[in-house]
Amino acid sequence: MRGENAERAEVRLRPPNNPLNERAVTWWRTQWLVTTAVPVVVLGVLGALVTPARFWLLVAAGIVAAIGLACTAFLPIWWFRVHRWEVTDDAVYVRTGAFWQEWRIAPMSRIQTVDTVRGPLEQAFGLATVTVTTASSKGAIRIEGLDHELAAELAERLTHITQATPGDAT
Repeated sequence: MRGENAERAEVRLRPPNNPLNERAVTWWRTQWLVTTAVPVVVLGVLGALVTPARFWLLVAAGIVAAIGLACTAFLPIWWFRVHRWEVTDDAVYVRTGAFWQEWRIAPMSRIQTVDTVRGPLEQAFGLATVTVTTASSKGAIRIEGLDHELAAELAERLTHITQATPGDAT
């Protein structure tokens, strides 16, 4: 019983040590620019074509552009400072969020699958996302913004650790 309690004490909520890859900042900025550009272009084109509402559509386009540029400049740096991850032999630790920070731990015995995903923008920046699916109602844990080679190594390491960990992951 004492050994069990000592083992449980090791898997506790604590700040993870590892930052994401620095290229994640540029990746997030690109996502913001693309997300902002679409409504700005639509509003700008409508403003050019629809005479009665031209002024208001162009004002809306300007407001969306200003907010999008502000978010592009500041949020990715903030996210980079907050997002952390770590893998030990006992658990996966992840801290995410900007306004509402979320700290999660996935004990190795609860891990069901480990996936690596690389979307088109992630591929362009040499990044990948590792998704750790657990037997939790909260859902999978995602570690975004990892170097794609590190993500592959991490997925392999997690697979080996979970295979060697007793438990049924349910």
